[in-house]
Amino acid sequence: MQIQPYLFFDGRTEEAITFYQRALGAEIVMMMRFKDSPEPQPPSMVPQGAENKVMHAAFKVGDSMVLASDGRCTGQATFAGFAISLTVKDEAEARRAFSALSDGGQVQMPLTKTFFSPSFGMLADRFGVGWMVYVAP
Repeated sequence: MQIQPYLFFDGRTEEAITFYQRALGAEIVMMMRFKDSPEPQPPSMVPQGAENKVMHAAFKVGDSMVLASDGRCTGQATFAGFAISLTVKDEAEARRAFSALSDGGQVQMPLTKTFFSPSFGMLADRFGVGWMVYVAP
């Protein structure tokens, strides 16, 4: 059994994956556009002009798989009530990942030493996805 985050970027999936490639070394496993679906999509599911948007994508960050879609391409992506926890091996990697993810985003808690980690911080990236960067003790 696995739990995998499935993120709906509502029209910005390709941009987000490119950002995660630069920031975290993400690797695209697969990407299918609406126009490439083997079955026709009902018009209520795909707005007109969104044929080139991402219907489904899978990308790896380290050993973890993240799934993503442009969904209904509304441009109104909302990410609330959760954060992705990124566990890194040391403080240098934490600083690098935190800095890269926070580019264009909003730092909620700067990286700092805590009682549970030598380096922990929280941010929302430029797409609004919450991240907790953490060095395991």
